[in-house]
Amino acid sequence: MTRKVLVVGGGPAGSISATLLARAGLSVTLLERERFPRYHIGESIAPSCRAIIDYAGVGEKIEARGYQVKRGILLRWGTEKEWAVDWREMFGEDIRSWQVDRADFDAVLLDHAASQGVEVIQQATVKEIHFADGRAVAADWEHEGRTRRTDFDYVVDASGRAGILSARQLKNRRRHDEFRNVAISAYYRGGTLLPRTPAGGINCISSPQGWYWVIPLKDDEYSVGFVTHQTQFQQRRPKFASLEEMFHGVVGESETVRDLVAGGTFRGPVRVEQDFSYVADEFCGPGYFMAGDAACFLDPLLSTGVHLAMYSGLLAAASINAIEHGDVTEPEAQGFYEALYRNAYQRAFSLVSGMYGKYQGRKHYFWLAQTLLREGSRTEEPDSAFGAIIAGLSDLQDATSGRGVAPALGLGEAAEIARRRAVDQQQPSGMTTAPMKIDPDDLYDAVSGLSLVTEDRLGIRRRV
Repeated sequence: MTRKVLVVGGGPAGSISATLLARAGLSVTLLERERFPRYHIGESIAPSCRAIIDYAGVGEKIEARGYQVKRGILLRWGTEKEWAVDWREMFGEDIRSWQVDRADFDAVLLDHAASQGVEVIQQATVKEIHFADGRAVAADWEHEGRTRRTDFDYVVDASGRAGILSARQLKNRRRHDEFRNVAISAYYRGGTLLPRTPAGGINCISSPQGWYWVIPLKDDEYSVGFVTHQTQFQQRRPKFASLEEMFHGVVGESETVRDLVAGGTFRGPVRVEQDFSYVADEFCGPGYFMAGDAACFLDPLLSTGVHLAMYSGLLAAASINAIEHGDVTEPEAQGFYEALYRNAYQRAFSLVSGMYGKYQGRKHYFWLAQTLLREGSRTEEPDSAFGAIIAGLSDLQDATSGRGVAPALGLGEAAEIARRRAVDQQQPSGMTTAPMKIDPDDLYDAVSGLSLVTEDRLGIRRRV
């Protein structure tokens, strides 16, 4: 009997997991609350996403959209004038990604899922996930005025910031108060980037009250945004008659950003996004996996959102497929998923929180990045460690290498340690430096050698 998987949410996490599960032969239904295409923030994509997109068979469709190719990032941060991270120089010509229109990008991914055999139902709102003896077994959902129930063997909760499991039912989501930020953004037709920016790269520019992004999109369009703490935003908002006036006001405060958009034409609309940083106590359990923003989300400084979404979608599909083929037990698959996904999140969290702290120079951030890589992944060039993390390449390497230096530590135990770190060692309120030094090596078991495999079939296997 073909096993049934329900995927809640049609963003990158949901579309990728659904596509990969359907291609593996499982029966997959995807319920999406909205009608695509729909607007979504987060246009800057990491190179790791290209590998996952190609593996899901949608690479040619994405390439055909003509998105702006992205080769890296340039930061004008703190007291240093600027520093560039050029992936082409660090890792080779083929390491690149895109700056995308998320409405179009997400629609391509969702349509591809349908073409691979996923039953996609849009404008379907999941109301509740039902549990029996502690296991997720069914969902109630509404569509076209009717309430329905769907039974399943597994559910992938990719419901985004709404978080049907973590935020609404299990209530195990914890916010990072120091990252309770707000972004105000809009679009320009025409503009420019800082001179040393890697081809098609994003500019991130710090200010005393937060930071700005300037992202080049196709057809000479630019996404421009400002991120500040919620308290600062609320204090300043009453001083402006409208959000548009506020946006122009904060852009005008940065000489750098003001000059970059001076040759462009403001297009709007002005949008506000918030609730940027949180993490669930657990990312999975009997019968369920939380993927993408449903499990965790981080301030957009290093553009990790789509990477974490697609990476978790890949891991969720691999975990379910491995269970179904008897390669690992369900607790082993849950431990694998929890450890790898949480480590990816915590690594990005540590790097971002370090950059939000008292400025200590780019060499400090490069050193911090080195400490966040596994022993066998560290390089003699510390800037390459920083580049590998923000490209998402270090997470893909971790998932597939299966190496480790802690033979006495089981993977399930390592996942529990990772979870406890997130719960018990949160940064105290007001603290803005990195909360901990993470040793990614302790998230693996050299004895069992569990690792992600993509050849022959997607899954988890023990390397002998």
